[in-house]
Amino acid sequence: MTVLDWLLDSDPAIRWQVLRDLVHAPAEVVAAERARVATEGWGARLLALQGEDGQWAEGACFPARSFNWRDENQGQPWTATLPTLQLLCDFGVDPCSDRVRRAVALVRDRCRWEHAGQPFFSGEVEPCINGRTVALGVYFGQNVDGVVSRLLGEQLGDGGWNCEAENGSVHSSFATTINVLEGLLAHEHATGGSVESIAARRRGEEYLLERRLFRRKSTGEIVNPNWVQFSFPIRWHYDVLRALEYFRSVGNAPDPRMDEAIDLLRSKQQPNGTWLLENTHPGKVHFALEHVDGQPSQWNTLRALRVLRWFDKNSIK
Repeated sequence: MTVLDWLLDSDPAIRWQVLRDLVHAPAEVVAAERARVATEGWGARLLALQGEDGQWAEGACFPARSFNWRDENQGQPWTATLPTLQLLCDFGVDPCSDRVRRAVALVRDRCRWEHAGQPFFSGEVEPCINGRTVALGVYFGQNVDGVVSRLLGEQLGDGGWNCEAENGSVHSSFATTINVLEGLLAHEHATGGSVESIAARRRGEEYLLERRLFRRKSTGEIVNPNWVQFSFPIRWHYDVLRALEYFRSVGNAPDPRMDEAIDLLRSKQQPNGTWLLENTHPGKVHFALEHVDGQPSQWNTLRALRVLRWFDKNSIK
């Protein structure tokens, strides 16, 4: 079995993206496979878990019954509305399907943030959460212009964002910054953006590129060894593959400052052509998507291959 055959022998959530990004199948074939995400496999299972209150696990960011997860040292639970919608977005569920429209309407009308009861698509106060809210709102056809405006006013002097800014931090966070950048890019693709939002996004990209996506600007040291391991689902966390996928989504020619990150990505390809699942973030999940860390990952292999195809096709020789 070739790597491509192995990737196609998967859930519709993976298969339709392989057909689009690696096989370049006809549009009607891709669309037919994508439509299955809402009715079969992982996507259908997630949609079926939505509660009558319009939420997953009765909460926006956290399940209603998860207040002691820190004390129990179990890791952040990933079963509430925000991480579940993120997964559906990662799966590429068709936002125009009737089933998905109904689910999102329930979230819009009934889901409220734990912070102060704000409606879900109005966002709350943390930019790492609000960046994801923007990305989800754009994907599912909701108005998130107000959240974008808030994020633009929260950019720090070094070009990025940090959820700890309200506690006095003046230095950006890689994790917060990538969440905001993904949201701003999605909003820009959907609306054209504004002069201000485009400039903010580019300053945020410079923050990452100046640090070669994973090194300290001051010393050149790797900021966090976990960032050179690739997980899926990535949740709110940062790693090098997530950053490379973001820049692939921008669509520009690769910047030379990401060459080291690309070399790292290539170095992790296994002799059989796959990439492994690494550094799974602990916490309660609805159900497992793949096997344990250290085993070949269809998700990471798909993501790595399409990054390398973009890089190799668009690199300035």
